[in-house]
Amino acid sequence: MTLIILLYSLGILLLVAEVLVPGGVLGTVGGILMFIGCVLAFVQYGTSGGLLALLAGLVLAAAAFYVEFRVLPRTKVGRRAFLTKEMTGVSAALGTEARDLIGKSAEALTMLSPSGYVRVAGRRYEAFCQSGQAPAGAALEVIDADSFRLIVIQTTAIP
Repeated sequence: MTLIILLYSLGILLLVAEVLVPGGVLGTVGGILMFIGCVLAFVQYGTSGGLLALLAGLVLAAAAFYVEFRVLPRTKVGRRAFLTKEMTGVSAALGTEARDLIGKSAEALTMLSPSGYVRVAGRRYEAFCQSGQAPAGAALEVIDADSFRLIVIQTTAIP
């Protein structure tokens, strides 16, 4: 009986840990431990003992999931572990917006070595300096764009 209780306890703990450490491994091992405990209950205590262990396992798993998904998100640890905000930004190609920027002046916000950030028309963009390096504050010109960044060249040399 002690081994069955130990297997069930470890299984439930691993199922609970699965919420905090996602990946599927802990939950799978926890489920296997509970299954082995159920099989042992059937072998040692017959059908009635096995069904009782199965019912206890289902009740324990349901209680653990209730605590994980209803109680834990309201705790300090749960608020840090669960995502509650929606991402509004997008990661997309510049598309037609880039064509409008070709030929415009830009200012290097960071050192472009050869990649960095530039400001064009008041907006910040990732850029690649085709002429090599450009220091922060350098005057640049947008000459092209690829999928996710502008291609720039330095227009004036900074001493």
